[in-house]
Amino acid sequence: MKNNFGQIVKYGLFVLVMPLLFSCEDEIFPKLENADPIVVIDAWISNKSGDQVIKITSSQSYFDNTLPPGMSGANVIVTDNLGADFLFVEDTTSPGQYIWSPVGTEVFGDVGNSYVLTVQIGSETYVAVSIMNRVPVIDSISFTFEEESSFLPETYLADFWSSDFVGPNDTYWVKAWKNGIPLNKPGDINLAYDAGFSAGGNFDGVTFITPIRQGINPFDQDENDEIIPPYLPGDSVYVEIHSITLEAFNFMNEVAVQTDRPGGFSELFASPISNVSTNIFNASNSSKKALGFFNVSAVSGLGRRLEQ
Repeated sequence: MKNNFGQIVKYGLFVLVMPLLFSCEDEIFPKLENADPIVVIDAWISNKSGDQVIKITSSQSYFDNTLPPGMSGANVIVTDNLGADFLFVEDTTSPGQYIWSPVGTEVFGDVGNSYVLTVQIGSETYVAVSIMNRVPVIDSISFTFEEESSFLPETYLADFWSSDFVGPNDTYWVKAWKNGIPLNKPGDINLAYDAGFSAGGNFDGVTFITPIRQGINPFDQDENDEIIPPYLPGDSVYVEIHSITLEAFNFMNEVAVQTDRPGGFSELFASPISNVSTNIFNASNSSKKALGFFNVSAVSGLGRRLEQ
C-alpha cells in the first residue's frame, strides 16, 4: 500500500511538472523607462608602439542596437606621477575618439608609474587613476596535434608559454588573434591572477596554468553547428599579455559575467543584467556619473604560424 501511494505521488508530480517543461514560449516586448544618457569613457591604453586612443561615448536605451554616439568637445589629458602630461586630441574624422600620438620611437608610459586621467566635458570633470604594472615575456608558442574525438575534429591546439613573476597579486589580460582576427567574443575573455584564475589559487611565480595557456584557441561553430578546428596548418596565432590593475581584473570579470550569456533555461539562474563597476568618478560638484574604465598596461607579445 505504501509503495502504491508513493507511485501515485510521483505520478502526480510528473503530471504537474510536464506542462511546465513543454509549455509554449511567448515573445514579450517589455516597456522600459527612458533613462538620461550617461558618459561612457573607454580608456584602455598601453605601452604598445603607435597611437593610443580613448573613446568617449554616450549611453543609449537598452534595445537600441545602433553604435553609441561619440561625444565631441571634451578635453582629455593623462598625467603621470613625474608631472609629464599626455594630451589626447579628438580625431576630426571620428567624433568621440581622442588620440595621443608618439614622436619617433616614443611609447606611452613606464612600468611602475601611476597615471591620472582627467576628462572635462562642459562643466563636468571626470577623473580616474591607474598604474602600469609589470608584464612577463612570452617565451614561446607551441602547437599540439589532437586526433578527432567526440568533442573536437582533427585539429591542432595552441599553447603560449610564459611564467608569472615571483611575488603575489599580479593580474593580466591575455589577448589572442587568429590569422590577424581578434578573438573578442565574451567567451574569449582570458584573465589571470598570477598564473591562475583567482587570488586563492596559489599559482604565484609559476607557468600559466593550462586553461589560460590554451585560452588562445577559438572554438567557433559553422552554419551546421559543427566545431571549426581551432588551428590547422597555415593558420597563425598572435598572443599578447597585458598587465592590468586588480580593479581592472575585477571589472573585466564583471564584463564577462554580464556579456557571456548562453540564453535558454540557464538564464533563470544567471546574474541579473546590470551596469558593471567603474574607477571613473565625477570630481565636480555634481551627481552626474560616468561608466567605463581607465587602465594603463604594459604589453608583451609573440606570434607563430603553424607550418604545413
